[in-house]
Amino acid sequence: MKTINQNSKWGANSASFWMTLLVAAGIIFVGIRFIVNPHAGAIGFGINFSSDNDIAFGRIKGIRDIFSGLVLLPLLFFEMRRATAWVFTAAIIIPATDCLIVLATNGPSDTQHLLIHGLTALYMAVTSFLLFRNKTQVIY
Repeated sequence: MKTINQNSKWGANSASFWMTLLVAAGIIFVGIRFIVNPHAGAIGFGINFSSDNDIAFGRIKGIRDIFSGLVLLPLLFFEMRRATAWVFTAAIIIPATDCLIVLATNGPSDTQHLLIHGLTALYMAVTSFLLFRNKTQVIY
């Protein structure tokens, strides 16, 4: 007879927890930077403002980035692994699309910013895999 023991405890003792928290904190920082210093935020993103009128769009992006990071914090705090996994996985669309936007705007020669967005999407995909990974132990 085999018994399946599911390890449902997930939280601060898990690498995927800390990997997710790192992304949440990072995007909150990026959002704050876009609000406090929109020009620096735009340069870091990879697309400079064409005029001072674009500053408002930088601040709009900033508040959305802050929200994107904050939405994960209660899920992490209450150790809701599945909900975290679904929200985090859906959010991969953001850096993937950012990478495509930088590519369409700056071309393939802007490797620095393409790598920043592309590797962020890859990091998030690996983290999502770890979040969804079902740790089961079969005992005979």
